[in-house]
Amino acid sequence: MTLTSGARRTGAALCIALALIEGGWIVRDLTAIPSPLDLWNSWIGRLHVMSTTTTLETPLLLLVHVTVLVGVVRRRTTAGALVVAGLATLVVRLPGLWVLTSPWMDLRATDELRMRAVYTSLAALGLGVGLLITAAAGRSAATHPTQRAPLLTSLLLGVAAGVLAGWEIRWFLRSPDGEALDRFTGSETALLPLLAAPPGWLAVLTATLALGATLAAVRPLGLVAAALLAAAGVRQLGGLLRDGVAVRLKELSVEEQLLMASWGFEATAGAVVLVLLARPEPVRPAFRESPPAIGPPPPSAPPPGW
Repeated sequence: MTLTSGARRTGAALCIALALIEGGWIVRDLTAIPSPLDLWNSWIGRLHVMSTTTTLETPLLLLVHVTVLVGVVRRRTTAGALVVAGLATLVVRLPGLWVLTSPWMDLRATDELRMRAVYTSLAALGLGVGLLITAAAGRSAATHPTQRAPLLTSLLLGVAAGVLAGWEIRWFLRSPDGEALDRFTGSETALLPLLAAPPGWLAVLTATLALGATLAAVRPLGLVAAALLAAAGVRQLGGLLRDGVAVRLKELSVEEQLLMASWGFEATAGAVVLVLLARPEPVRPAFRESPPAIGPPPPSAPPPGW
């Protein structure tokens, strides 16, 4: 469904506000570290920097909001794109409501910085809900051709969703009593940046989005699911490089090797889906009816010599 002019203006304003929030935290981290390369290495898991607050999901959210904003301005964005942008915002920022207010967060950042992060989460959640409301209330009667995803992307996202869900179930069953929920709520033992979502929460919601994109086969949802999927795989593989695990593969157990292979598949599948879905669809020529005949119609009974 297309959007009314009022909904487009509202959606554009919400996307601008969300982009400014994400961009502001990225600028904050760039001023707090010696080199932008350190921030990038921190995002992909190759370097642990306590002074950074953002994760790889932060620039991904920024890209989502800017992309939707451009689509709104060019009148190419449908209500579904606003819904996907709102869902992505809620998935990444909702854990901040309980993570940032936990007592153990006092040891991670100053009270001023932590409260700024709390206000950021509240504002982002409010704006994300605003996108959902705008999409629901601002649909126009005119229809818009749905951008369907190719079959290969649905297969890759479906398999990746199953892999993510399978490992989460495995870790949940093997976790000691009292620690099974730490992957979803966060804990003092997890060295996560200030704005990071707990890994279990992010994995389950990423798998849910990937499964939804598999069933619906809609391009905007597939793009967001693929971006989160690729980010998860890249970050986990980067952590292995940081810890030197990649150089001693033969020493790992079969389960650990399968886990590494799963992370590699997640990163590869996400990247492939992004490439497939980012390509513009070929423009199909519109059907043109034959032009009407010019002049009066021929007589029903032609005269002699006609």
